[in-house]
Amino acid sequence: MTPGNSGASTPEDDDPFGYLYADGQANGAQPPSSGYGYPNSVNRVRTVGQRQYGQVPQQQGAYGQPSAHYAAPESLPGGAPTRQQPQGGGGRGRGPNTKGLLIGAVAVVAAVVIGIGVAMIGDDSGKKDDNQAGGADPTVTQSDEPAPTQKADETASPEELPKIDAKALLPGGGATLASDVKGAAADGGVYVTGLNTPGAQVTWTVNGIPEDGDYTLFTHYSTAGEDQAMTLTVNGKVYGSKLPVQNYRHAQDGDFPNGWTTTYVWPTLTKGTNTISISCEDGDKCNVLLDQLWLKKGKVTR
Repeated sequence: MTPGNSGASTPEDDDPFGYLYADGQANGAQPPSSGYGYPNSVNRVRTVGQRQYGQVPQQQGAYGQPSAHYAAPESLPGGAPTRQQPQGGGGRGRGPNTKGLLIGAVAVVAAVVIGIGVAMIGDDSGKKDDNQAGGADPTVTQSDEPAPTQKADETASPEELPKIDAKALLPGGGATLASDVKGAAADGGVYVTGLNTPGAQVTWTVNGIPEDGDYTLFTHYSTAGEDQAMTLTVNGKVYGSKLPVQNYRHAQDGDFPNGWTTTYVWPTLTKGTNTISISCEDGDKCNVLLDQLWLKKGKVTR
């Protein structure tokens, strides 16, 4: 405008930004062809509302190369701290915590193993208590003891019962007492000999049996060479198997001093008085020396 002019003839002469308004555009307002005289200005025409404020304009340059007019905020004094990108996962975030999962799985397995171990220890302790309540397990530990075909009563507690030496036994059928062979355990080294003849025998009348039941009859004797077997009779009834008077000491034929050993059987006795006899019957082998007999309650081995 110049002095004396009553007004602009066109909207753009009156308002340089008239092209931004609908009425200015209707009257033919056009944007200026220059940058309004500002240095380094550019002419970018945008529709109203298209401009996004707060964004950093992208500088033109070679792909992958930094712009000469741009500096990262963290490189400037007081700029934002650098934030490291997490490794793995293609830069799209942290992957699953596999180390934590592995530690958790190991902890669960360890807890299960410990629980099973505690349960097994508790179960073993109970079994030990049961065995202790039943008493010691009697087993044959000497090689010179027989092995009966019946099973020993492991729960029976041994009880001292009558015991007899050869001098108190009643010999018959040609059996006699002697003491020439050393090693007899009876009083004075006395033993019964002459049993190696059919019909020879010794008899023991035993008193004081506390009750009916199973008992163990022990016999101390000597034999040498071949194994022997004799007949046992209890209260007039022949015992079910032969009395095993075998050569458990492996003494040479005729070496009776080194043949002393012990055998046992499990007869059934009645309360009070019982009669026990050991005899040489047809088919028996009776070349033995016998010096002691004794009883224990129940089926035991020693």
